[in-house]
Amino acid sequence: MNEDESVVGAPSKSRFAVAWSTARAIVAMASLAFLGLATARAEDWPQWRGAERDGQWHEQGALTRFPAGGPPVIWKVPVGPGYSGPTVSRGRAFLTDRVNNPQQERVLCFDEATGKLLWKDEYDAIYTISYRAGPRACVTVDGDVCFSLGAMGRLRCLDVADGRLIWDRDLDQDYQVRASKRMPIWGIASAPLVYRDLVIVQAAGADGACYVALEKQTGKEVWRALKDRASYSAPIMVRQGDEDVMVGWTGDSVAGLAPASGKVLWQHPFPSVKMPIGIATPVVEGNKLFVTSFYDGSLMLELDDQRPAVRELWARRGASEQDTDALQSIISTPLMMRGHIYGVDSYGELRCLKADSGDRVWEDLSATPKARWSNIHFVRNGETIWMFNERGELIVGSLDPQKFTEHSRAKIIEPTKDQLPQRGGVCWAHPAFANLRMFIRNDKELVCVDLAANRQSVEK
Repeated sequence: MNEDESVVGAPSKSRFAVAWSTARAIVAMASLAFLGLATARAEDWPQWRGAERDGQWHEQGALTRFPAGGPPVIWKVPVGPGYSGPTVSRGRAFLTDRVNNPQQERVLCFDEATGKLLWKDEYDAIYTISYRAGPRACVTVDGDVCFSLGAMGRLRCLDVADGRLIWDRDLDQDYQVRASKRMPIWGIASAPLVYRDLVIVQAAGADGACYVALEKQTGKEVWRALKDRASYSAPIMVRQGDEDVMVGWTGDSVAGLAPASGKVLWQHPFPSVKMPIGIATPVVEGNKLFVTSFYDGSLMLELDDQRPAVRELWARRGASEQDTDALQSIISTPLMMRGHIYGVDSYGELRCLKADSGDRVWEDLSATPKARWSNIHFVRNGETIWMFNERGELIVGSLDPQKFTEHSRAKIIEPTKDQLPQRGGVCWAHPAFANLRMFIRNDKELVCVDLAANRQSVEK
């Protein structure tokens, strides 16, 4: 596959996530009652796909129709190119990018309210990979520290307050990624996952180090697991029986690991037929776990709710990338709601599938223009679905087994060509939704827009 033919670049809640959400909601409601506040609590977006990695945004008070001209821009700042989306925590917005003179990756920290640059962390990064626009993985923020992962494998722990380097690991060198010819063509891309005192990454390493877990405080290795090839997909946490399970999708399988030890609790083969290019994050609703890939089609597993185990419910793949079956997504992570899957197929076709079989219910071509790898990022806010497409448009709509309904659409940011030079460029980074604002980047700027309904006059 030539470079211009390849791609780069995440569950409805599991019982683990539901329990955590319920606890957070109880604390939040108690706090509001104590303070006598009438407004809904604010919510940060501290890691890939939100606080719980499930693509859900829980704040109330967002508009449902845009004002004339789109939502107001609060601020915009220049940045370099990159595929990574922003994250937001404790009044700060974080982003990674790349500059060429000299060749460096950067971690940038901005004031959430004003866009003022608070600090930056820079380090040399000579790319030997395809798709050289910049880093892939979102910054993961955990309290007073954050973790950035560069495309060539530099994993850095930084102080949130001032960007001070706490520790630095070169995963490529430490785990012999290039030396063992295990470096994916897009580099190391999976967003770091924090679990208790560990940070877990898909390192792509040799000697059983597809995944590694490091001490948060020191960067010292605690465990390594799996001999699989690496994928792009970010791991998630689920609960099975009385155990936490980290679900990771590699280039060869979907696996459940004990996050504290790396013990393989279950592993289901899902080998790539052409190249390991699983980008979408595993999606969970109830006891169903779904993954989808551009070349490899769809796989639905059933999670055992009594113990860490799975069984295959169905798997479907079409004859080619254009003659697809079920869903063959590339960048976009689908939604699974009330027994149906909603996702974007290989050429931008928005589809609804039956979750129990993969049978198609409907297809819609209005949400994003049809093109190879055409993309939509989905974020759910109650019954409202926010859809950011690769043309830089934000759509407010709803999805159900009958149809896709568009309520409002606005252009937020222009496509740029560093991520993909074809079709006038793209916007492939995932947006962040936090504190009734949306944060999104292209290859030239990071933009923050206002989504609060009570501050705007909307179109009739």
